[in-house]
Amino acid sequence: MKKNMGVIDRVIRIALAIVIAILYFTGQISGTAAIILGIIAAAFVITSAIGFCPLYVPLKLSTMKKGK
Repeated sequence: MKKNMGVIDRVIRIALAIVIAILYFTGQISGTAAIILGIIAAAFVITSAIGFCPLYVPLKLSTMKKGK
């Protein structure tokens, strides 16, 4: 598993996960929307932690800077 996520990509994903968590804990989202967004937030945190996004592979994308 070769890393394919740059620092900015990872920071944006963590920020979005934090926003989703805040919306959930303040009661702004609930029910099915909360479950779906919670799963997305968890995926963002996991992919940011490992630096690899499996969806980038078939699309041949990488947000890593060239030379790394």
